[in-house]
Amino acid sequence: MEKYIHFEMSGEEHYGRVDGSSITVLDGPFWLRSKPTGDTANITDVKVLCPVEPTKIICVGLNYHMHVEQSQSANKVPENPVLFMKPPSSLLAPGGDIIYPDGIDRVDYEAELAVVIGRRGHKIPEEKADDYIFGYTCLNDVTARKVQKADGQWTRGKGFDTFCPVGPHVVRGIDVSDLSVEAFLNGEQKQSGRTSDMIFSVPFLVNFISSIMTLMPGDVISTGTPQGIDPMQKGDRIEVRVEHIGSLINTVA
Repeated sequence: MEKYIHFEMSGEEHYGRVDGSSITVLDGPFWLRSKPTGDTANITDVKVLCPVEPTKIICVGLNYHMHVEQSQSANKVPENPVLFMKPPSSLLAPGGDIIYPDGIDRVDYEAELAVVIGRRGHKIPEEKADDYIFGYTCLNDVTARKVQKADGQWTRGKGFDTFCPVGPHVVRGIDVSDLSVEAFLNGEQKQSGRTSDMIFSVPFLVNFISSIMTLMPGDVISTGTPQGIDPMQKGDRIEVRVEHIGSLINTVA
């Protein structure tokens, strides 16, 4: 298993590979197969940034069987993946503040496993999907729920600035077919599911999405959330945990 981060040190941004507390500094974004510069850093001396800089963030709705069963907006399993997109301007670093937009009175968390693409691909076969995936990370698909329902489509309700926390790092070399995906609100477990409950698997999603739009290095696919979503309030602490990847922690402001 390999772990990669985006970080700031001495006022400059860098990418690196993490080994324990040591960071091997790379000469560019890790998803571009960058090389070591020869420099190192200690993880305690850096500020961890959002690990990705995608051209697009493609998200999947209603992709867990248990979530569909509990959903008020779906009465059956979708025949095809339900896709929507978040703008890159919605990205938020680990530790950053999720901002309640003016006039919005309900903002929900949604814990998700996210895929980071490593190679340009169009119409990628399912059996070749792993060749195009760089690694995986945690994502919180923050949602203004009443806006989503009022609009009848999801762009505005999920596209506000700070509504896409990602991180804290990207992990390679793991099997994501049966991982736990959890959310903890102020330390209390709220969501608990497993990726084995997904309706559409990661390879299927890579194939399906790339048949519609070309996937570029650094792009992010968020694979849906398990049951248990609920609102957050100002001052709350929300943690997304994905097995073998880590914890993404943010506060609400």
